[in-house]
Amino acid sequence: MGVGLSDRIASQPGDWALLTNQFNCVTPENCLKPDPVQTAPGRFRFDRADAFVAFAAAQELKVVGHCLVWAKDDRTPPWFYQDGDHPASREVLLQRMREHINTVAGRYRGRIAMWDVVNEALDDGTNFLRPSGWTRACGEEFLVCAFEYAHAADPKAILIYNDYNNELPDKRAKQIRLIQLLRQRGAPLHAIGLQGHYELDQVPFQEIENTLRIMRELGVKVVISELDIDVVMRGKWWADGGKYRDELSRFDPYRDGCPPEILQRQAEQYARLFEIFRRHEDVLLRVSFWNLHDGQSWLNGFPWKRVNHPLLFDRQGQPKPAFDAVLRTLRAPVVPPADSGARSH
Repeated sequence: MGVGLSDRIASQPGDWALLTNQFNCVTPENCLKPDPVQTAPGRFRFDRADAFVAFAAAQELKVVGHCLVWAKDDRTPPWFYQDGDHPASREVLLQRMREHINTVAGRYRGRIAMWDVVNEALDDGTNFLRPSGWTRACGEEFLVCAFEYAHAADPKAILIYNDYNNELPDKRAKQIRLIQLLRQRGAPLHAIGLQGHYELDQVPFQEIENTLRIMRELGVKVVISELDIDVVMRGKWWADGGKYRDELSRFDPYRDGCPPEILQRQAEQYARLFEIFRRHEDVLLRVSFWNLHDGQSWLNGFPWKRVNHPLLFDRQGQPKPAFDAVLRTLRAPVVPPADSGARSH
């Protein structure tokens, strides 16, 4: 059971008891992403990452590295894509990727158990891959090379492809295509990551179960990499060209606390999720929550500032009804899945 944490956890002793009592695997939120690690060619910054990895080792916690390649232009240092006044060629860009992965994954060889090698490369629209500097220069090859380079840098690390909404049918089909591409090229993909940033009353339970079943059939392991259940739903933020954003930016319904009935619904939905996870535990390598408790959740500030309550522990680090519900589910007998008949990929 894992958790995404502030890069500064080593200097936050108030969080250590909750962390070490409840979790055995940690992911740093930011300090291993491409942009903070190498903002300029050859200028690597490892102070926060070194402190994080050292802290995890001292606490006997496994580390997930997040991430070596983030396949979005606004999450990749702009210099990666440039060669003087011209766009970087395929050869230049792949060499930069190789050097980055060799330096970062090689530095922590044997100390980081799993790597999110490529993050969020699948397109949300009609394309297979999200258009980016990577696809423009290298096409699909950048995916293959990223996994090859990561395996060369740390042969014992578990290598993951990580994305969001890839349990839903359209994106799942692209996920399967990606798996097949990497297999055909002999690239060492070990697991896929379902981020799991869900919203209350909109958790796609059946599609999650279908995806876990399909991944079993394909012989691919799964991690739930960034789990939370948002109680101040955010989907409307992107609706109708953003016309509701001014209204939503002032919407903060639970600033004084989350109503018991909302917490109960959240608990029931967490329990249902973990029932699914238990039924498919042979497929799952890890379940990681994204942040330690409600007060630290990224959903307090994304996509607008509001007081949110998406995790198992409240702002004081105390267990919520969701924690009790998950614990009961983990202790209960496993209920076999009903045959949904959903076998198509």
